[in-house]
Amino acid sequence: MTLKEYTASLAGKRVTVIGAGLSNRPLIALLSDAGVDVTVHDRSDRAALGDFYDRYAAKGVKFRLGEDYEQDISGDVIFRTPSFLPTRPALVRAAQEGACVTSEMEVFLSLCPCPVIAVTGSDGKTTTTTLIAKMLEAAGRRVWLGGNIGHPLLADVDQMTPEDMAVLELSSFQLHSMICSPDVAVITNIAPNHLDIHRDYQDYIDAKKQIFLHQRQNAKLVLNRDNAVTAACAGEANSFLWWFSRRESVSPGLYLRPDGMICFQGCGGEETPVLAAGDIRIPGMHNVENVMCAMAAVWGLVPADVMVRVAREFSGVAHRLEPVRVLRGVTYINDSIASSPDRTCAGLACFPEKVILIAGGKDKGVPFDKLGPAVCRHVKKLFLTGLTAGKIEQAVKNAPEYRPGAPEIFVLEDFAETVRAAAAAAAPGDTVLLSPASTSFDRFKNFEQRGETFRHIVEEME
Repeated sequence: MTLKEYTASLAGKRVTVIGAGLSNRPLIALLSDAGVDVTVHDRSDRAALGDFYDRYAAKGVKFRLGEDYEQDISGDVIFRTPSFLPTRPALVRAAQEGACVTSEMEVFLSLCPCPVIAVTGSDGKTTTTTLIAKMLEAAGRRVWLGGNIGHPLLADVDQMTPEDMAVLELSSFQLHSMICSPDVAVITNIAPNHLDIHRDYQDYIDAKKQIFLHQRQNAKLVLNRDNAVTAACAGEANSFLWWFSRRESVSPGLYLRPDGMICFQGCGGEETPVLAAGDIRIPGMHNVENVMCAMAAVWGLVPADVMVRVAREFSGVAHRLEPVRVLRGVTYINDSIASSPDRTCAGLACFPEKVILIAGGKDKGVPFDKLGPAVCRHVKKLFLTGLTAGKIEQAVKNAPEYRPGAPEIFVLEDFAETVRAAAAAAAPGDTVLLSPASTSFDRFKNFEQRGETFRHIVEEME
């Protein structure tokens, strides 16, 4: 089915779109331009939507706005925004009344004419997805990058050809109700995350599994052997399994030898050295895992020498251990993407010397038990701000390694004040690291805005 045929199939149907944020606006525009009867439900008010509201209200799009936007959600087809899970009472009720509950991503996967590689996981998704896209591009393929990064791809379907590749980063929210799976599915790792939105940890795990549960037998699944949850997924897979590991040899897949060499091993068991881990430009053992994961995903599609070249040249993605500047001998690093304790622990492990850490934000129901010992090992001064400041402080003080003053702990109210206080406490040779271990939503729209605010404050320092 083509995109035009799909939108034509919606003629005469009532279509509801939940969420008028940036990710859904191309969908609303597509449906409206195709003459579909569209109703949009969004928490924002008319003023917040601005020109978008004026333009599409004039075209006949109906809006249900404000705090009670969840009321009276109905329609023949309902497109949900990713974080509005199908378990929400409003969607359960609508489905019971006969509505087809779907999403922009689910429709895209059903219409996409080219092979799809999709990546999910608790950490490392964006870096791995970006590496996969760059490796394919370096091999001469035309790549469509979307999902959680890039831009929504549904409106681009008619421009795609079977020779292209679509590369997607998919969150648990996007996967929750998925009934189709990609040609190559990748799970970087699974650890507790987003427990403020999912019913529980098992619901989060089950959502992640949707990336491969509907694959065909000739499809490919790449799993992390070192992560207990992902390794257990192998028992439910119908597709061809590939692995990556930094702890043991795997077949088929990529692994890290004790001497620091990344190797490939096929089904026949022959080991082929590929790349020295020390040649990877982006720092940290977690990024060695990301590179191996990306290589496993595109092995057979991209020549090994091309993969190696990309791994050596790739300098990373913004807000992920991103160097901001060096001022009077102090290095400032933006790791705003670290919205979970596991992600912050991985970032801290990248630095040989103890750092000055800025952490805290909004709670998403994930325990900070692991973070306490990591902070004691890797942090000499801890600056906390945001709603989780107290929980992080308690986790550090509860750690067996904690001693009063090691690390020194400071709790401040204002984010900018916290950054400046951390800078004032730094001496030449120190590293000031923003790695919050929490989401940004207590003060910022997203982690990007938090990282950009940090960067702006640091760049203005004299």
